[in-house]
Amino acid sequence: MAIARMVGLALLGVLAGVSFVVQASVNSQLRTTLQSASWAALVSYAGGTLTTGVIVLALREPWPRAASIAGSDWWSWTGGLFGAIYVMILIVLLPRLGAAAVLALLVTGQMTASLGFDHFALFGLPRHPIALSRVVGVALLVSGVLLVRR
Repeated sequence: MAIARMVGLALLGVLAGVSFVVQASVNSQLRTTLQSASWAALVSYAGGTLTTGVIVLALREPWPRAASIAGSDWWSWTGGLFGAIYVMILIVLLPRLGAAAVLALLVTGQMTASLGFDHFALFGLPRHPIALSRVVGVALLVSGVLLVRR
């Protein structure tokens, strides 16, 4: 992969991280204003759905074929469920723990789960066996959570 492309992809990843913190922060503020984590999450998902709809229309994406829908695994349709759980938890935790601590915990959870998902090739992922270096990396993240929270 060319260096310029790799840098571009890395910058997109950083932008996604910044967007994540902005989303969590504005959702948390909306929770305070509406006095409801559930309503704040619903507003967040409605905005995301509308934005994604505009993107699909702008890109002129064709409707999925019935055969593609029928051929998908049942668990492929649960992303919104897990997204809603994650958004609700973030809305509740952010004002209590702060953005840095919540993000550190989030990354720790993601990395820990990712080790298992990779090792056991869950949800169609390619298999990447657990290695000592990966376990040490997760341990360092957990240490980082403890340091950020102090």
